[in-house]
Amino acid sequence: MLAAIPRWADENVLIGFDTADDAGVYKLTPELALVQTVDFFTPIVDDPFTFGAIAAANALSDVYAMGGRPISSLSILAYPGNGDIADLEQILKGGAEKMHEAGCAILGGHSIADDEIKFGYAVTGTVHPARVKANAGARPGDALVFTKRLGTGVIATALKRGIASPEHVARSIESMLALNRRACEEMLRFDVHGCTDVTGFGLLGHAREMAAASGVTLEIETARVQFLPGAVDYSRAGAIPGGLKNNREFASCAVAALREVPREIEDLLYDPQTSGGLLIALAENDAAALAAALPGAYPIGRVLPRGEKPIRLL
Repeated sequence: MLAAIPRWADENVLIGFDTADDAGVYKLTPELALVQTVDFFTPIVDDPFTFGAIAAANALSDVYAMGGRPISSLSILAYPGNGDIADLEQILKGGAEKMHEAGCAILGGHSIADDEIKFGYAVTGTVHPARVKANAGARPGDALVFTKRLGTGVIATALKRGIASPEHVARSIESMLALNRRACEEMLRFDVHGCTDVTGFGLLGHAREMAAASGVTLEIETARVQFLPGAVDYSRAGAIPGGLKNNREFASCAVAALREVPREIEDLLYDPQTSGGLLIALAENDAAALAAALPGAYPIGRVLPRGEKPIRLL
């Protein structure tokens, strides 16, 4: 569909929507570029304050994935005309506190009346034009490092079905609330060749985009991928979000499994993440140093020359 949208050449557009990257980048000067992104969604937790904070962390993530520093934001809100004003206040407060934690100013926003609640932000960041981290750039021989555990979508679905334990929900919320700022700061210490954040398209969906943009194959060792507590059990129990099914339809044609992967694990590789981690491609020695320096980060595979399929599962 995007291929049918008219576009006009602009030498200052460093990254547009050609490679399905996390955000757009526009150069202002030889030393300064803007990073721009927008994201919003329906509630995935019961507490309105927590929902607002997660929505903010998720929107900020795209800027961090590009190696940028968020500086300003605009809120986007759809809320029922007869909705609870106290809940709305908590949503906005949760988002505001997370933006404050990120050092990102809220300049305003826009709202409409809608029976289904939706909330998020358009975020603007800054980056040096020579330090942009795009999803295109992964090189054969690189290692792949991931910075969070998977399973937020499955756990959110288990919560809606009333089968998720409070402890597992709390761990999932803790992960979603964690900014990718530290991960961005640490990766900028190294020569990172490619980066994307893993959000709605799941690990394999975003990996497919990185592989296609870079012209390579990503080999992922499924035994190395880490999951949030309870995620595997809920996946086995059938707590499968609709987005997971959509992600499988989108990405499975690009995946070659070289060994049998248990269905509950395969499902989690397609699980849509909210405020997920960064998938980073960099030299193997640097990957080991990054994983050692960044709590929660771990290697999950490597980059190969382009093969028959963009993704190989071991």
